Parts: sequence; C-alpha cells; structure tokens
Amino acid sequence: MGKFVMRKTNTGFKFDLKAGNGEVIATSEVYAAEASCKNGIESVRKNAPIAAVEDQTVEGYAAQKHPKFEIYTDKAGEFRFRLKATNGQIIAVSEGYKAMASCKNGIESVKKNAPEAPVVVEE
Repeated sequence: MGKFVMRKTNTGFKFDLKAGNGEVIATSEVYAAEASCKNGIESVRKNAPIAAVEDQTVEGYAAQKHPKFEIYTDKAGEFRFRLKATNGQIIAVSEGYKAMASCKNGIESVKKNAPEAPVVVEE
C-alpha cells in the first residue's frame, strides 16, 4: 500500500506519494503552509481516481477535461506526467521515465494508491 510522505523544506511543505515498494511515484510543489500541503494531498486523493489521461506526445491529441493526467516529454526526452485538478492547477508531477509504458504504469499507480494512502509526516 502506498503512502503520502509530507515534510518541511527550507521554503515550506511538500509531499511525495510513494508506492508500496517505497518508490516515489508523484511529488508536489512546495506549499507555504502545512494546511495547504494537506489540501494538496486531499486534492490528489479526490482527483487521481477520476482523472482522464491526455497523451500530449501524440500529434493532434484529444484535449481532456480537468481533472486529468497530462503525459509529455521533458527536455531530456523522457516521459513525465502531471496531475491537474478540476481548476487546472498542477497538484502532482512525476519523475522522468525512459519508456512510455513506465510512465503509464506510474499514472495507474497514483490512481490506485492515492485514495487510501495514509499521510506520514517526516521530521
């Protein structure tokens, strides 16, 4: 079972969603306040299971409504995804993946783990 790991940074608070094996599958932005970070976690829990997948690596891709996962390629040519909430805000992003299949597996892992994942606060 996955878990959200929330921690304080030099500039605020952020969370990682980790899979059962401890791998980070999604990361948040840095929030100014702990309460905002917790709201971000709740937003991922709520939006991830119902989010459509928009593959922006395909020419002429069909735009999806929010909430959605957007798959794109980064400057290094790796596949990444970002989860956008109903309001269009980015609420979680992935690491870079060499293979599209791995990126899609990451999305499925977020959809599966996020709704029930407990929150662990790291000191």
